[in-house]
Amino acid sequence: MTEFKIRKLKYSESIKKLDEGNFGSELTSKLKEFIKMKRLYNDSRFRLIIFANIASSIGSGITMIAIPWLLVSSNNGSEVFGYVTLSMTIISFLITPLIGSLIDKTSRKKMLLTSKMICLIVLLLFALIGFVGLSYEVWHYIIIYMIGSLYYTIFFPTMFALNQEIFQKDQYKVLNGTMEVQGQLSSVIAGALASILLSKWDLQYILLLNVLTYSAAMYFYFKIPYVRDSIGRTKEAFKPKSTEGLLYMLKRPAMFLFLFFSIMPFIGVMITNYLFPVYLADVLKVSGSFYGIQSMVYGVGAVVAGIIVPIIARKLGDERTIIYSVITYTIAISLIILANIPFYLSLMFLIALGNSGSRVARNSFLMDQIPNEIIGRVDSLFRTIGLLLRTGLLAIFTGMASTGLIIYCFIILSGILVISSIFVTVSSRKGFETKGKATKLTMKIN
Repeated sequence: MTEFKIRKLKYSESIKKLDEGNFGSELTSKLKEFIKMKRLYNDSRFRLIIFANIASSIGSGITMIAIPWLLVSSNNGSEVFGYVTLSMTIISFLITPLIGSLIDKTSRKKMLLTSKMICLIVLLLFALIGFVGLSYEVWHYIIIYMIGSLYYTIFFPTMFALNQEIFQKDQYKVLNGTMEVQGQLSSVIAGALASILLSKWDLQYILLLNVLTYSAAMYFYFKIPYVRDSIGRTKEAFKPKSTEGLLYMLKRPAMFLFLFFSIMPFIGVMITNYLFPVYLADVLKVSGSFYGIQSMVYGVGAVVAGIIVPIIARKLGDERTIIYSVITYTIAISLIILANIPFYLSLMFLIALGNSGSRVARNSFLMDQIPNEIIGRVDSLFRTIGLLLRTGLLAIFTGMASTGLIIYCFIILSGILVISSIFVTVSSRKGFETKGKATKLTMKIN
């Protein structure tokens, strides 16, 4: 019997003793949650994943801040960066279904290690260019940015599927909340370090730091005890159909609509990464340092969401938590055009709370309800749809913002989110067929 099976047995015995004891329902529930959290935090696999993610997130985060800045600062850099970003969005859109199939076909650990190794080798080669005294050119920046973007396209869905595979169902809420906190704190640290290093270090030193952090991450990933689930090794799993995720969701139309419209806060965040700087400069007339304050407030809101959403989801369920998070995000975005600067920052906190809250609860819902053998293809389906929507809306809003219609961009985005909130609420009431069972969410209206 493996170490993790022994721990699982002891955990089951502890829960059984609590159920048999006379502690009262509320105290028993709290004790159960404490045991679940302790079991997760004591799990060596969880700690190794967190350490690996922190290392790689900080290293790649610094690089992916430095490269766009260097690109934009070069001749015709803004235009070049715009084309590169659009090109990478299209490439990600085309390859995401393939990545989803690979995730369901191969070892998730092997995919993480392989992608890290490829990025490490490429970054090391580009670091050597600087160390031998050669100058960096625009095409160097473009390739580094493309490698970083492709790495993210592979990393996030692979890590999502790996977490679902190796951890228990009752750990998903705490797991996703902790991963959200880790991701946001890593981004804040990367941003702070980048603001210091960009003025003190040449690019080759930043790339070397990224290589070292990837090396550390690979070590932690390699140490994770992992055997591919037997379901993933069946004959059918080695010949996965990329359309199976779509077919699975089309048989469950209510769930499809629920998951489709619940990704809108994330789409909104991707779009407002372009809209907010324009709005701050052209409408609120603030300095560039205010954008840094906005990012800090957003980071605080996202960390708070990562902490409290698992608690809320245990009380209300993932579905209601998703609904309330989407509505929170919608209200905050809809009020942006009416806000002065202090109110704007308050709304930014709510935007982070709504987006991160919906993502944490949605990830837990997906892990709970979608079989692990097709999670890669189902997840890639919604990522592909999201990329398509993001490309279309960015193309429209870029044209509108360039002609001074930034306010109307937010009005259109607000309208899309209102529609999404309605569909998320209505589709949740239809009931979901999940893993062969029908579930229905009943909303209480006071």
